[in-house]
Amino acid sequence: MGPLNGIRVVEFTGIGPAPMAGMLLADLGASVIRLDRPQAAESAQAGNGPQLSAGRPVLGVDLKSVEGLRTARELVGAADVLLEGFRPGVLERLGLGPKECLELNPKLVFTRVTGWGQDGPLAHRSGHDMNYISLNGALHGFGRRGQAPVPPVNIVGDFAGGTMFAVTGILSALVERQSSGRGQVVDAAMLDGSAFLMSMMYEDRARGAWSDERGTNYIDTGAPWYDVYECADGRYVSVACIEPQFYAAFLEGIGLDAADLPDQWDRTRWPELRERIAAVLRNRTRDEWADLLGDTEACVQPVLSMAEAPEHPHVRARGSVLRDGDNPYPGPAPRFERTPGRNTRDPEHAAEPVEEALREWGL
Repeated sequence: MGPLNGIRVVEFTGIGPAPMAGMLLADLGASVIRLDRPQAAESAQAGNGPQLSAGRPVLGVDLKSVEGLRTARELVGAADVLLEGFRPGVLERLGLGPKECLELNPKLVFTRVTGWGQDGPLAHRSGHDMNYISLNGALHGFGRRGQAPVPPVNIVGDFAGGTMFAVTGILSALVERQSSGRGQVVDAAMLDGSAFLMSMMYEDRARGAWSDERGTNYIDTGAPWYDVYECADGRYVSVACIEPQFYAAFLEGIGLDAADLPDQWDRTRWPELRERIAAVLRNRTRDEWADLLGDTEACVQPVLSMAEAPEHPHVRARGSVLRDGDNPYPGPAPRFERTPGRNTRDPEHAAEPVEEALREWGL
């Protein structure tokens, strides 16, 4: 049933990190009901839901109508968690802000996922993942030396900095509620969460071990032993042999003698070392290197596409990426020994009808 069995979540449909959080909570066993505009709900019920909408029944509600507002209040009154991703003030204008909802349900965990947070000069401004990670130093670090920053799709801001910190906040507030008996507001800002993810880099910088110059550090493609390399077939392998024993295994695996190479940590000669490594790796295909080194301590693995990932033996054994016909989709994470959740992306685990979910909530 999942470790969150018995927890009820009312989710106001949005985009990006908030629906991802709703999907993860449903995976973990929570009963999540999504609220959406009536037309959008009808479309979702017909199988045309928005991104990241798997596994939760949807209820069509016009929040600008008296009836719709009454329905939303009933759900809030029965819920443990409210999850929303609107700009600050949107729910307040509808009469569903934290003050009203916590008066209605003092044990409610009112979770707000935004880019900029609930306060500050930019709180009411629009933005997307790349904007948020621009201001906290994260985006600056992605890319090669002498080149422009490269947006790391929207994993860092939206999903790592937003979704995961929202879920962490929800779970923490639920634990605290056990002793206080009270709910509270969780302010999960992507700006804040993705800044926290940079903790190691900020710490390294403070002690002189990290440079602001992009692509010159030990894990940002600056070091030749932590990078991706093109192979004979135009595909790539990832090389990440930081520790000396792994670096030694890597050199042995590709047939280079450390005595004939610059020292691993001699930054002044990293360009020379990079060219020596690149020249060797261009001699075999990606899969040939994977077969030769993938099961060694060399820390080398093939760079797989989403289409290829489900076929890798380890990925397949773990079920990390599964298939629905020709379509790959992620497996569940994390795993639980006694209380396994469900994979809401699996077509066999489609959301229950919203009427059934409402009955379970006593509504």
